Amino acid sequence: MENGFEDLIASYIENKVGISEHFLSAELANNLKQNLLDLNQKSLLQAAGIGNSEKLSYDGAIRSDSIYWLDKNHNNVFENEFFAQIDAFIIYLNESCYAGITGYEFHYSLYETGDFYLKHLDQFKNNPSRKYSMISYLNSNWQESDGGELMIHQENNNQKISPTQGKTVFFKSNELVHEVLVTQNTRMSITGWLKSD
Repeated sequence: MENGFEDLIASYIENKVGISEHFLSAELANNLKQNLLDLNQKSLLQAAGIGNSEKLSYDGAIRSDSIYWLDKNHNNVFENEFFAQIDAFIIYLNESCYAGITGYEFHYSLYETGDFYLKHLDQFKNNPSRKYSMISYLNSNWQESDGGELMIHQENNNQKISPTQGKTVFFKSNELVHEVLVTQNTRMSITGWLKSD
């Protein structure tokens, strides 16, 4: 497990974008994916908004995915396994990098064919509590023709990251403008933020 943690931190230090190809085990990724598909079949996902609870809006011309917030109160065995891994990563991050993370929030994210999310920063102007963004992908057998890459914009170094199953991406929420390119296939992830309140 700590190898995945160190992969994220080492690659983040190198170029401001941490990537671990196998942060999630194949078994956990499959179980989380099935959970997301079950939730979608029950019509429990909601249109994703822009902004936080103090300033929330909906604009399908900017963002067109659907989401479902994870919550320990759901007492879902697979979500709890995911939370346990995040808890362990935060301990590792705080001890090795003095990050000062005190909490987090995560949601499932589902992009259907044609969906996208235009360029944005993850930290809100009216609330700086989001410190690091994390995205864990749940897409097996993803092909280049499926699109849906995460495009991270850096000066002279734009990075296009394919959303392949098990991979986790990690970066500062107030630092890197990014977008989700148009997907040509159903694209699933768990997206969230490590916070310091």
